[in-house]
Amino acid sequence: MSKRNIYIDNIDVELALEKYFSEISFDFKSEKISVLDSVGRVTYKAVYANYCSPTYAASAMDGIFLFSEKIKEATEVTPVYLNENDFKYVNTGNPLDLSLGDCVVMIEELIELEDGNFKIIKNAKPWQHIRPIGEDIVAGEMLIKSNHKILPQDLGALITGGIKEIEVYKKPMVAIIPTGDEVIDIFKEEFKEKSVIDCNSYIFSAQIKEWGGIPHIQEKLKDNYNEMKKKLKELSKNYDVLVVNAGSSAGSKDYTKNVIEEIGEVIIHGVAIKPGKPTILGKINGKPVIGIPGYPVSAYLAMDIFMKPLLEKMTNIFNVENFIEGKLGKSIVSSLKHKELVRVTLHKNKDEYIVMPLARGAGITTSLSKADGILEISKSVEGIGLGERVKVRLLKPLKEIDNNLVSIGSHDIVMDLIGDSIKLCSTHVGSFGGILAIKQRNTDIAPIHMLDEESGEYNISFIKKYFPSEDMMLVKGVERIQGLIVQKGNPLNLKEIKDILEKNIKFVNRQRGSGTRILLDYWLKDKNLDYINLKGYDYEVATHLDVAMAIKNGTAEAGLGIMEAAKIADLDFIPLAKEEYDFLINPEIKNSEKIKEFIKFLKSDFLKKKIESLDGYSLNKPGEVIEIKCSR
Repeated sequence: MSKRNIYIDNIDVELALEKYFSEISFDFKSEKISVLDSVGRVTYKAVYANYCSPTYAASAMDGIFLFSEKIKEATEVTPVYLNENDFKYVNTGNPLDLSLGDCVVMIEELIELEDGNFKIIKNAKPWQHIRPIGEDIVAGEMLIKSNHKILPQDLGALITGGIKEIEVYKKPMVAIIPTGDEVIDIFKEEFKEKSVIDCNSYIFSAQIKEWGGIPHIQEKLKDNYNEMKKKLKELSKNYDVLVVNAGSSAGSKDYTKNVIEEIGEVIIHGVAIKPGKPTILGKINGKPVIGIPGYPVSAYLAMDIFMKPLLEKMTNIFNVENFIEGKLGKSIVSSLKHKELVRVTLHKNKDEYIVMPLARGAGITTSLSKADGILEISKSVEGIGLGERVKVRLLKPLKEIDNNLVSIGSHDIVMDLIGDSIKLCSTHVGSFGGILAIKQRNTDIAPIHMLDEESGEYNISFIKKYFPSEDMMLVKGVERIQGLIVQKGNPLNLKEIKDILEKNIKFVNRQRGSGTRILLDYWLKDKNLDYINLKGYDYEVATHLDVAMAIKNGTAEAGLGIMEAAKIADLDFIPLAKEEYDFLINPEIKNSEKIKEFIKFLKSDFLKKKIESLDGYSLNKPGEVIEIKCSR
């Protein structure tokens, strides 16, 4: 590349930064550090859990542990009477022996009688107030994406998931080079008249620390061209960034520009800021070099305008704004007893933020690491309705949130793979919830896998049904195998859905509106089986990994899910059918760069290799666009 000396009196700051960054090849390095020292650092790779949390089935309340069957008829009119042999007292967090019960009843609901016996006036469902193994974290699941700034709340998920050491971006080493015959450092030499005290180097050092770099103040360079040339060439080999203070203007002893030009390249000389106009942006040995004017105010502003975004780009560390207003994307029911702090995710839709609540249990550590912010609900408010405006305290910088591709819909492990490669905010509410989110324009894409009971076709008939007057766009995703997840070795010898009912097996189900639930209902109907006879039909969980962990920990013996979830939990899998997991696109942004980037990624060799490493997945024209003509 030919050397250039661009001196433009009034080049805009934004244009200068854009041009400068386009000329710099960023060489990102990593290092492994203790997770205890990781707050404020940025993950170099995605982090996966080593252990489940909790590691045992635990009581979620103080109360009694028993089989729900014993109190299924309990009402105020028809109470059920118990003695101490019918239950076991438990406290919050106690391990539970699942051979002795399947639910916990709060101690407040146990009425002691004068004869020493007890009365219950309310029935309980199986698994009530029980925290199953892996309720919070499943071994093998992604805890934190790559390029994520680790926050204090992330430590809970990392440590609970068994992470002791973590790979992060290495902090850039920044050489601060003061210049000038008249400059003195009062910490290293005696004060003398007609000298200039070097305060800039120490201000720069503090700024660089704050912005994520490691500053090293060098010995002062005298106004000597050859000495400067030799020193900058040497330092460029050992440091990631060079900051030369003073000598950036056009005086007779201002050598910085000429030296950089001779041994490297001057990209920008002169920007449209006052003070700070003579700032130099260049490179030596491919390393960024910034020439900063000498006056303290000019120096401070030039560092803030140019060094700060450079270090942010090199470290992915950005400052966090405090509060943001947005529109609630899902109704929240709240108690009048307490002020509630609801963990939420945020995504930008046009000119406003959509606020989506996460799991609210106090034991769900990952709801903190996944959260973009905290929504406070006053003690005097019983709930907040869909579409209401709310104020959120931010936990992450808006730069990390604003450009995300927003996904609301069905859960799949492939969403973690996508989210680790492109900027993605993913919320799991089931396929039907995804369709509603598209109708309300609260999401960019909706992952769906909905089987039409009559035609056997996936997704398209539902899109036509719920969008009768709009032309919609569906993008092909992955094909995956759905089947029965069963205990290791399949000791109950299960082969198909009807075996679950015939053998009275404890089942774990997906939530209403999920594609997996729709598939189950389709199979039950097709085989003339009554869901009422399916033990555990009402035991609902939100993801495939939740299904697998319910079976792993013994709260269920079988459930419908995907092969990869069974593999992660080290369980057996009985394949039953292949299904299509596709993406419905918000019609208002179907031609946007975000969607084009997403489709390009679906077609990439990178995703193909990732999918090949998963069990039960295949690709059939991923990224293919299907235009669905619904308008009349």
